[in-house]
Amino acid sequence: MALTSHASLLTVADGGPVSVANPSGDSDILLVCEHASNRIPAALGMLGLEPEVLQSHIAWDPGAIEVAMAMADILDATLISQNFSRLVFDCNRAPGAHDAMPAISEIYEVPGNHRLSELEQQRRIIEIYTPFHETVADTIEQRTHAGRHPVIVTIHSFTPVYHGVMREVELGILHDWDARLADAMLDHASRFTDKVTRRNEPYGPGQGVMHTIDIHAAPRDLLNVMIEVRNDLIADEAGQNRAANELVAMLMAALEQPVHQTESSPARAS
Repeated sequence: MALTSHASLLTVADGGPVSVANPSGDSDILLVCEHASNRIPAALGMLGLEPEVLQSHIAWDPGAIEVAMAMADILDATLISQNFSRLVFDCNRAPGAHDAMPAISEIYEVPGNHRLSELEQQRRIIEIYTPFHETVADTIEQRTHAGRHPVIVTIHSFTPVYHGVMREVELGILHDWDARLADAMLDHASRFTDKVTRRNEPYGPGQGVMHTIDIHAAPRDLLNVMIEVRNDLIADEAGQNRAANELVAMLMAALEQPVHQTESSPARAS
């Protein structure tokens, strides 16, 4: 459906683009899940995709929101999540990124993203991306104004097989130039999980996957980490709860170290 200059992308029936769970959470950890949903606004139909494709990893991060919700419950933490598919707009990408509204994702063509007009792109930025990141920024600002020290933790999942290649890594601890929290979590990983855990896998900052952290945590020198869990390990409630408990244990052990008192550091070898 083509949008006119006066048309909105989202309707009342679609609901808002962002959810905030447990907004008064006591924990300094702020959980963010950018790829929580595979929903498509009604105005976009199904982006020309079959239902089974919208259930796949190209549309969202399966299991990630359940892990994030379980972590929020354990920690009494606030959780901010995106309510629409990453195919509509990937809120972990900058608006100008080639994969923010991808016409091709892995092996799949996304017909509804082909040849988007400037107006169509701007509608998605204004109605999906901007309110999501304004919510994250406002939440951080409220906490810092109250004298708190937010810790930004983004939760993702990844597919076991990508472009036909099996991924051995099961848990990725990702960071950009600020490796403080990632270093501390990796120091404690073997105490709390038997998952194959690696630094900056299956992605790294050079692939543009740290956008949320780069714009919210880095400028404020806030501790941060991006977590990736292989989605076959969190396909059911038992796996989701196990992952949540392991990640909380790693985070809490890491935060007991005086990482906040050190200078932001370049990556150490894992």
